[in-house]
Amino acid sequence: MVAVKALACELPSKLGIPLSRFSGEEIKRYVVDSGIVASISGITIWRWLSADAIKPWQYRSWIFPRDPQFANKAGPILDLYQGKWMGMPLAPNDYVVSTDEKTSIQARRRVAETLPPKTRSAMRVEHEYQRKGALAYLAAWDVHRAKIFGRCERKTGIKAFERLVDQIMIQEPYNSAQRVFWIMDNGSSHRGSISDDRLAKRWPTIIPVHTPVHASWLNQVEIYFSILQRKVLTPVDFTSFSELEERILKFQEHYEMVAKPFEWKFTREKLNKLIDKLNSQIELRAAA
Repeated sequence: MVAVKALACELPSKLGIPLSRFSGEEIKRYVVDSGIVASISGITIWRWLSADAIKPWQYRSWIFPRDPQFANKAGPILDLYQGKWMGMPLAPNDYVVSTDEKTSIQARRRVAETLPPKTRSAMRVEHEYQRKGALAYLAAWDVHRAKIFGRCERKTGIKAFERLVDQIMIQEPYNSAQRVFWIMDNGSSHRGSISDDRLAKRWPTIIPVHTPVHASWLNQVEIYFSILQRKVLTPVDFTSFSELEERILKFQEHYEMVAKPFEWKFTREKLNKLIDKLNSQIELRAAA
């Protein structure tokens, strides 16, 4: 049992096996061919691996933090989600907005009509389609009030982003707020000190807070984008560019009727523990 579990936790290529991932059947074949066991069933292997939740046939992608200031940049964002800034609670008239852009959303018109589901038959969507244009969707999510704001643009850029900012900041309670924290990535339309100065000149109460590089998972609006993708943009089937735009903007209203603040549990303390763990792994690999 121990040998089988140890094998499942190895990369096949490291053992000279021309596989990227093990399946249960491949593990069975290897342990028998290598003489680890005389015979064994696939069910037995599955039961042993299941006991420790080992699933070598699965994988997930991840990005190792490359920014040496990752914790210093991510920490303030996690604090804002917890209602704090620089160690102090946010004031009642402080607001936290998470913003980003979803680019190149295509309006695809299927060459045959999409058929709804029926008994013993799933929805049927024609594979071939005609392109009816593409748009960019810029959105901002009020982290603590569960409000979503957005607009569709032909393309992204500084002017498009400024229109989104103006759309929100002219409204109450943001227009008279003490501070409005804008959490954003390092995209070209709002990157660097020049962008921050431009925002501050137009809206002095805005405090830009940039995520580290390759850290979109820190930006809560990405959760909303994933919901939009599942509920509106999958499958993609729109008769026109205008229908796509209308569907996206109407979904904002639809979603906000039931929206609640996201239950964010990843705190600065958990981040520090994760960074320490990753650093320990780097040290072990360097010493090996």
